[in-house]
Amino acid sequence: MARIGAIPGNGVNRQCLTQEDIRARALLISWAKARGYQVLVDDIANLFIRRQGKDASAAPVLTGSHMDSQPAGGRFDGIYGVLAGLEALEALDDQGIRTRLPIEVVAWTNEEGGRFPPGAMGSAVFAGARRLEDCLDVTDPAGVRFADALRDTLNATAGLERRAFNRPLRAYIEAHIEQGPELEAKGLPIGVVTGIQGSRWFVVTVRGEGAHAGTTPLAARKDAVRSAVRMIAALEELMHDGDDRLRFTVGRVDVTPNSPNTVAEEATFSIDFRHPDAGALERKGDRIAEICARHAGPCDVSVVENFSRAPSVFAPALVETLEQAAEALDVGHQRMPSGAFHDANFLSEVCPTAMLFVPCERGVSHNPAENAKPEDLATGARVLTAALVELAGTDRIAFRPSSIK
Repeated sequence: MARIGAIPGNGVNRQCLTQEDIRARALLISWAKARGYQVLVDDIANLFIRRQGKDASAAPVLTGSHMDSQPAGGRFDGIYGVLAGLEALEALDDQGIRTRLPIEVVAWTNEEGGRFPPGAMGSAVFAGARRLEDCLDVTDPAGVRFADALRDTLNATAGLERRAFNRPLRAYIEAHIEQGPELEAKGLPIGVVTGIQGSRWFVVTVRGEGAHAGTTPLAARKDAVRSAVRMIAALEELMHDGDDRLRFTVGRVDVTPNSPNTVAEEATFSIDFRHPDAGALERKGDRIAEICARHAGPCDVSVVENFSRAPSVFAPALVETLEQAAEALDVGHQRMPSGAFHDANFLSEVCPTAMLFVPCERGVSHNPAENAKPEDLATGARVLTAALVELAGTDRIAFRPSSIK
């Protein structure tokens, strides 16, 4: 799979609904059909691989992740969860194990959002958090419409049975590399994920006045960059967290006219603010506009919040199932939240959901240097398989009826 879209440095460029994505889908479908599994697709090109259970009419246990990558991404982000799920199905076949419930592996469309923002589009549409119609006119940097790329992808996999969105699910488990350094630092092969921290994203635009850098007195300037720097410094103070649970990032700064000898007339910067506690996310996030206005000086400032997502809390019974699977296999593990966003965020709104992490070398991800040890990947697949068998083969775990839709 990593040969599709391979780039220098052992990474991949396999962006959503590109020819590389289409080739990867075809390869996955060929593997699934070689095992006799049913392959289905929905209207946003989410792929489903189904291993039938004894009760064919029952809601399936679902596992998987995504196949698309960042433009300069790694070999493991997303695709590990898809291939670990397929490996689990094959292992059950090889051991002659039949489960009562069907088990399905999903490959969600456009989790990364690098080509067509926002990310997690496929899982959001499946879960009803976003309408497919609202995605169709999104364009990539080259001006290609999502609708056109989606049509080409669906045509390339013609003949697959179509699925409806938001079908009943017994449970969803997503396996993923950690994308952080904690498990590796502690020498633990498994992280049992309890939820995904919430996010609030902002765009701050500072408007000043362009002027000559050599002649305009400092006191007379409306320097957008100077004001932006003051704002960012004050926001760093606001976001200080002694427990180091909060994540605050200014990842993009655009300056106009971006000339070395001209006072900047406009500066725009992004804010990515994340926290696992909804209260902290609200309190500190609500102060961002106030702090920026206070430090604007002679400039004007506007603050626009362009994304907000509350923290996701995963189903306690499903978290316990993963812990019990790790304990039964004598595998070291710990509970932990996810700092990164995943498709599981949206699935948690429609069915009991949890995630498991495996270590990621030095915590590097979204980078060709992304790496994970084969033994850790195999351990994650073993724990995943044990949890899937427990969920698909027994009724002993009682989820709240309201959790199942």
